[in-house]
Formats: sequence, structure tokens, C-alpha cells
Amino acid sequence: MTAPLEGIRVLDWTLYQQGPVSTVLLGDLGAEVIKIEERGIGDQSRHVGGWAGLPVGLGDGRTFYFETYNYNKKGITLDLKQPGAREVVRRLVERSDVFVHNIRAEVALRLGMDYETLRGYNPRLIYAQAWGYGPEGGDSHRPTIDPAIAARCGIIATLTPPGMPPHYPNMAVVDQIGATMLSYSILAALVARERLGIGQRVDTSLLGSAMWLQAMHVNTHLLLERDLSKHYRDRAANPTVNFYQCGDGRWLYLGLLDSQRYWARFCQALELGEVEHDPRFATGTARNQNRRELIVLLDQAFARQPLSHWLEVFKAYPEFMYDAVNSVPEALQDPQLRANGYIREVPHPTLGKAQMVGVPFRLEKTPCAAPRPAPALGEHPEEVLQEVCGYSSAEVARLREEGVV
Repeated sequence: MTAPLEGIRVLDWTLYQQGPVSTVLLGDLGAEVIKIEERGIGDQSRHVGGWAGLPVGLGDGRTFYFETYNYNKKGITLDLKQPGAREVVRRLVERSDVFVHNIRAEVALRLGMDYETLRGYNPRLIYAQAWGYGPEGGDSHRPTIDPAIAARCGIIATLTPPGMPPHYPNMAVVDQIGATMLSYSILAALVARERLGIGQRVDTSLLGSAMWLQAMHVNTHLLLERDLSKHYRDRAANPTVNFYQCGDGRWLYLGLLDSQRYWARFCQALELGEVEHDPRFATGTARNQNRRELIVLLDQAFARQPLSHWLEVFKAYPEFMYDAVNSVPEALQDPQLRANGYIREVPHPTLGKAQMVGVPFRLEKTPCAAPRPAPALGEHPEEVLQEVCGYSSAEVARLREEGVV
């Protein structure tokens, strides 16, 4: 069976995470992704990891960070300051569908990788640029990284408990959503080209994507002038939507949104008959008004048994929404992840078989492409230059001698 984007060629001139993740997603869909890196240096993410005190290497010069965000790609290196490299780019663009980058606009212009130059080679090209702050405004050309955007747009303030210094998990949430929106916009442009026969420029940004990620809280401010971004466990408006600590110290999330609908069976599950009929908690409004007292009672109830007990009890109530609060190592033991392919086995040149995060969706008729490991630095020059660009083997050898590739 054919993958959805089979036959689509994507040129990837990206660094770190926002750009590379977007092209990984396109590669998962079957696109041929050619990653262009700086000759002799490569994407700086090949060297990321040590700053966080993490074991960087996977052997043979490979790093966990680069491997995570650059599988399913072919790799070449170019010295874009040389005229010979500009010719390689021209040939690649003429034969490609999408060009993606998250390099600062002035650098792209200086190196002849800007939209006006590249669309001159291929008017049907989808030219996708990922910005930090967006293409307009006084900060449009500023460099930035994920935590800076998370700080600026309110995410860090939302995640930080009251009275604590700023807190942001080491997850690069903004980069991930920025990459997802970049891929989404590229797919929209490809559909438009299929229907209308036009290429176009696509602009996305980390700032815009981060605001979209928290649209519910942002729109609450805009439409109601209210701040609902903080959750205070000890005074949750609906005590049946809250976190509770169990007898073994583990936490459970409870999400019974319609408390009136679930109230009787919830009290039955916790063996709280007297609480069920207490007039202080008889209605949703009453439970809201007396929420602090109810939360204390529920804290006491959940503390009587370990988490495993409550998970087993709640299985008898299939309408309940709840889950354990897991660490990532605990979550990785969840058989549900394997059952759906959310963790998958991939071939790896140094690890043999490795496990990595899988594609979070399934297409019945056009399944995603099988994963391939990330390229070594400049791994595929002959394949790209000869098969895609039409260079002869002698011409490739000359480009090597001249330091172009």
C-alpha cells in the first residue's frame, strides 16, 4: 500500500526541534525528506544533550536528540557560501515539492535560500518558514527557543504553583506544537496546490502556536475577562474533577465532569453513603459552595487504600473518567501504548533494535511509512546528487574535492 505523501519530496533546512519535527511528521506520511546540513558541522542538535547532564552518545557519533527528530530522512551537507552549492540547491528545488526551514530570515536571504529566489526555480514550490515570533512586528527577526516563548506567552506562569519560582518541565512543548502546526500548514498548502495548481509561502511561529495551544485559557480572558488557567486542588470548583493522593503516596486524577450524573455511583465506589446524602453535597451547586469540606472528606477516603485498589474499584464503573498520575518510566509500562503502536520498535545502526515513540494516528488504506534511522552527517550525497539532481559520479567527486559537499 502507498503512504499518503509518497512521491512528495521535501527539502529540510532546519535546526534543533521545531523544523526537524515537522519534517519527521511528513516523512512518517511517506514523503521523501532530504535534510540539508552545514558542511563539517551539521545541525547543531547533533551535539545537544551534554548541557543537560545526559549521556549524549548512542555510538558512532549519534545522539539521542538528533535521532529523535530526524529519522526517515536522507542527509547531505553543503557549504552554501560556494556557488557550486547554490547550483545543487537550484537542482534540488526544481525537483522538489516543499522547502522547510527555521533559519533566521536574514541568513536565508544572504545565502540565497529566501522565498523569492527559490520560487524562481520552481513556481509550484511550497516554501514553509518557521519563525520564533512571527513574520511581522518588531521582534520578527529575533532568535528564540522553546522556554523563552513559554515564558512570554503565559505557559510557564500557568504551570508554576503559586508562590514558587518559575517552573517549566523539560519537554519542549512549544517546539512540539510549533512543529505540528508547521506540518499542518504544509499539508494545507499541498492540498491547495493539488486543487488550484499554485505554490505558495507558508509562515508559522512558535509564539502563534503556543497561543493556539492554550486557546481555551486565552479565549476565557478575551471573551469573559476571567483567568481560569490555575487549578487549586484544595478548592477545585468541582471536587469530582481533581487530584487525590492515595494511601501509598501515589496520585489519582478524577475527571467526573457531570458531578450530578455520577454522584451516587461515585459515593458507592468510595463507600461514602453518609456523604452522598449529606445536604451540604446534595447538588452540584451545594458541592461547589462546600467544596473545601468535601475535598477534605475525599482526601480521607482515597488515603485509606493504595492507588492500585482504586484503579481496580473504578473498573466496575466504566462511565468514570480517571487515571493514575504516572512518571514517564511508569507510563512506558502501560500495555495500551504498545497495543496501539504509540511505542514502536525501529531498526538502528548502533543499537540494533530500539524502541521509540510511534506515530499517534492510524490510516487504514494508506499506512504511514516504516521508520528508518536518522542519517549520519552527510550520509547520502551520491543518492541525492545523482538520483535526484542528475549529477554524474565524476561531478559528485568534483563537488567533494571543491568542498561543496
